[in-house]
Amino acid sequence: KYSPRFSFLSLALRVFQFRKDKPWDHDGIDHWAIPKFEKEENPGGLVDESSFAVLFPKYREKYLREAWPLITKTLKEHGIRCELNLVEGSMSVFTTRKTYDPYIIIKARDLIKLLSRSVPAPQALKVLDDDINCDIIKIGGLIRNTDKFVKRRQRLIGPNGSTLKALELLTNCYVLVQGNTVSAMGSYKGLKVVRRIVEDCIKNIHPIFHIKELMIKRELAKDETLKNESWDRFLPKFKKKNVQRKKPKVIRQKKEYTPFPPAQTPSKVDLQIESGEYFLSQKARRAKKFEDKQEKQARKTEENKRKREEAFQPPAEEGSYGKASASDAKKGEKIDDLVQSLKKKSKSMKHLKQDSDAGGGGSDGVSKYFADGGDGKKAKKDKKDKKEKKEKKEKKKKKKEKK
Repeated sequence: KYSPRFSFLSLALRVFQFRKDKPWDHDGIDHWAIPKFEKEENPGGLVDESSFAVLFPKYREKYLREAWPLITKTLKEHGIRCELNLVEGSMSVFTTRKTYDPYIIIKARDLIKLLSRSVPAPQALKVLDDDINCDIIKIGGLIRNTDKFVKRRQRLIGPNGSTLKALELLTNCYVLVQGNTVSAMGSYKGLKVVRRIVEDCIKNIHPIFHIKELMIKRELAKDETLKNESWDRFLPKFKKKNVQRKKPKVIRQKKEYTPFPPAQTPSKVDLQIESGEYFLSQKARRAKKFEDKQEKQARKTEENKRKREEAFQPPAEEGSYGKASASDAKKGEKIDDLVQSLKKKSKSMKHLKQDSDAGGGGSDGVSKYFADGGDGKKAKKDKKDKKEKKEKKEKKKKKKEKK
């Protein structure tokens, strides 16, 4: 009969039988390292041709034409053929008989994807290395509102690109924001972090929180005692704040729901039939139109005239009796003040006359000035007329001389 004890013993004997020392396996070996694929490992090449094609936007055409010789040269070293079709606006990569690495075609596909997303050619060519990978994060469909999307995308870049630079330093990845995508290049671990930060930023979680967390983790990784412990007690815990939205200035009231559509607005012809204008002749229509125009002009001129006359109308008197009486009292006070000032002036003038009489002959000049106020003006006018006549005579003389 089958015995479980016997089967366990036989299994243990087999394990000990094959457990031998492996000279190639020791503690110094990094099992996570990716070994470089050499040509000697696959001398026969690939069985069939593989190819990938990617479309690129029109604004990238000029740059790709300039950078294409460098891309062709680099891909040729790996045994990959590439084509740039400017008519269709596409880039294609193909395997050849010289291709020995089966995974290099996937790397070439990533290269043309990065080139189409505005990554510079020298940077994009680094993706062909085994330790560098790429990730193109689509952020366009994560939010519907365009204004919010633009603001959050700008938040990811930061002032003068400071947030993006901090993200690159902490994750050891190259990050480029272009349109509706974010292109990232680096290790798998770094790309995973970049994707999480980018998606959270578009979902309204500020990247500064993730940056703080990454900075703390970097410092904790340096400490040998805390290297293998849980870091939850050191990491910051940010509370979610329920920020109230701004209330709209104009609150629209919802209309009552009716299953029936609104009444159709009457057309120009319908309005003419209703008023009877449709049945008039062309001459009658023109006459009616002219009458309406004249009437409108008359109404407008009357309105303008009324507005002009408003400036000349006296202000309306105040209704209450108390206010009117107060204004009258003020007016009376003003008149009394005026009378008093005139009396003072007349007294001062008398004193001046007396002083002038005592001095001798001074009053004649003053009295003459007041007496001949109008004659002085007349004399000035006569003088002006004489001057004009003199000028005219001189002009005539000059004309005669010329002749």
